Amino acid sequence: MSTTLSPQSGTTQRERPAPARRRFKPGPQLYLVLVFVAVAAVGALTSPYFFTARNLENIVVAASVVAVLGVAQFIVVVTRGIDLSVGSIAALSTVIAAVLLRQGAGVVPTILLALLSCAAAGLINGLLVVYARITPFVTTLAMMSIARGVAFIVQVGTLIVISNQQFLQLFGGYTGRVPNAVVIAVVVTLVAAFVMKFSPLGRRLYALGGNPEAARLSGLPVERDTVMAYVTSGLLAGLAGLMLAGRLQQGSSLVGQGYELDSIAAAVVGGTSLFGGTGDPISTVLGALIIGMIGNIMNLVGIQSEPQLVIRGLVILLAVFLTSGAGIQRIRHGLGRIRRRRVAPVTDGTAGSGEDSPTVPTPPKA
Repeated sequence: MSTTLSPQSGTTQRERPAPARRRFKPGPQLYLVLVFVAVAAVGALTSPYFFTARNLENIVVAASVVAVLGVAQFIVVVTRGIDLSVGSIAALSTVIAAVLLRQGAGVVPTILLALLSCAAAGLINGLLVVYARITPFVTTLAMMSIARGVAFIVQVGTLIVISNQQFLQLFGGYTGRVPNAVVIAVVVTLVAAFVMKFSPLGRRLYALGGNPEAARLSGLPVERDTVMAYVTSGLLAGLAGLMLAGRLQQGSSLVGQGYELDSIAAAVVGGTSLFGGTGDPISTVLGALIIGMIGNIMNLVGIQSEPQLVIRGLVILLAVFLTSGAGIQRIRHGLGRIRRRRVAPVTDGTAGSGEDSPTVPTPPKA
């Protein structure tokens, strides 16, 4: 630190060091936005129909169901869990709603009974995970089979057509020019984002996923919050099932297959770590939009369903590497090491040739 002479007092003053310039480090959200723009650009270059109004509507409507399921998956994954039963629970919701409407039940009782049934399935998941000490993977894998089987039993035969116009308008109609499915997805996303950011429950879920033992020792209701996460997941899966029923105008035990994979992909592509404690619902929904665009592009190109599964699996692996596996930091560190090696000065005296090459004196022999 240097000193200067003050012209007023004649005394010396120490010069303050210049503040260090902060380097801009892009966060996961910026990478997510860049991926979103890149996928949209690929879609525009791949097919002239990608940016048509009808195709964009198809993307956002289909992504709305995945977004709701992605939020459900996020709430469980943030606690270091996983829910493989969301697709089957959504199918169960469609069948329950279709059967009740066929029997002449009102729209409101139908919605309540379907949602309560799906929340009960989530409650069973949570109780088994917390009190039976069964791992979330095994528990929800079993519930995936159970819920699908119950849907088959309740359906009793072929799919059930839904003709109730009030129900169809509520979940498959429009508010102005905006599909109601999109409105529902936006409301669910905003409520989940508010709860996770500003409510004590959201902060406890983040703490539970970040360090379960520390959360337990701090006196947080770990068991109750874990059960609540699975109940919420089942409830949102039921809501996604109602959205599917309104969109397809039917209840079927066959719908929702593969949605558990899509919901996990939406969460991890959105930056949610599978190790828990990080992520946010809005990024999860953006991940659902990216997954929806990728699927739409593959459909426009004419890729069959089997290769689509391979591509989706690769997307999940890449997303987990870039988020949960700290892949971005590893790539940046590797590029930095390569850059430093290129600009490092040559210190070996044997390197180089000619008169300008540095020489190293030979030490005298003993």
